[in-house]
Amino acid sequence: MASAIDQTRRMLSLVTYLRERNGAYLSDVARAFGVTEDELISDLDVLPMCGTSFRGGDLLDIDTDGERIWFRNPESTGTGEPLRLAADEATALLVAARAVATLPGLRPGDRQALLRATAKLEAAAGESAAASSSLSVTFESEGGVFAEVDRAISERRRLWLRYYSPSRDELTEREIDPIRLFTVGHTYVEAWCRLSEARRTFRLDRVAAIRILDAPADPPPVELRDLSEGIVQPAAEDPEVVIEVGPGGRWVAEYYPHDSAEELPDGGLRISLRAPDPASLRRLALRLGRDGRIVSPADLAESARDAAVKALAAYDT
Repeated sequence: MASAIDQTRRMLSLVTYLRERNGAYLSDVARAFGVTEDELISDLDVLPMCGTSFRGGDLLDIDTDGERIWFRNPESTGTGEPLRLAADEATALLVAARAVATLPGLRPGDRQALLRATAKLEAAAGESAAASSSLSVTFESEGGVFAEVDRAISERRRLWLRYYSPSRDELTEREIDPIRLFTVGHTYVEAWCRLSEARRTFRLDRVAAIRILDAPADPPPVELRDLSEGIVQPAAEDPEVVIEVGPGGRWVAEYYPHDSAEELPDGGLRISLRAPDPASLRRLALRLGRDGRIVSPADLAESARDAAVKALAAYDT
């Protein structure tokens, strides 16, 4: 079952595809995107109500005669006119740029390039971004961790970490050879972990302590993963977990990759998903509370109930 996130990603790609193939056949486009023609027509019914901003005046003019798809104003996707930033957009960019420029350990060349770009943005925004001067963002521990990881990658040096693992609720110490930094909701470092002798991903806000070592980083050759589908990408051989959620827990189907999501009579969902570490879903069960429960496997459902009982007992004491 496709989620709203899947549909949104497909529709964004559809705009680019149709702009480059105006008059494409409906059957060819459906086959290219792996959807039925009815699903594609449903997307086409929505696209004319969309634009390149939330301010109107630039709605997409797309229609079909049942056989071919016509993009009447492809220039409205941004290729025919220069970028225009509204006051709120310019303000957000300026505040973010100034915050990043304050990160300790940022390479001098990168800092200077960022400051030059910020100055150009300020000049282009003019009075519309005046509010940005009264706003600021400060980085605490995560900013310092980011700088150390960035430096270690640049200098090809190993890192020592004290890292918190929520699933096990423990701190571990390990040495890693950093490979790359990336952001998917949070900021992560992908690295070769010397403790587990495998590739691992570490969330920067869970790093309790960090130190750059004198040893050179020497990770084995690894193929970088495509993170467009998220960090956790279950495999077919991973254990299956079934979760039932009420109407208040339907968001689980939006945020967790799943095999199926069946509608329940009460407006909830019965979700089947795969997890390389099913025990990590205990935290999801606790977060859902009355809005959901783990159905199977039975041992995971029982451990989730035990965790909930212990959590309630902690409130009593």
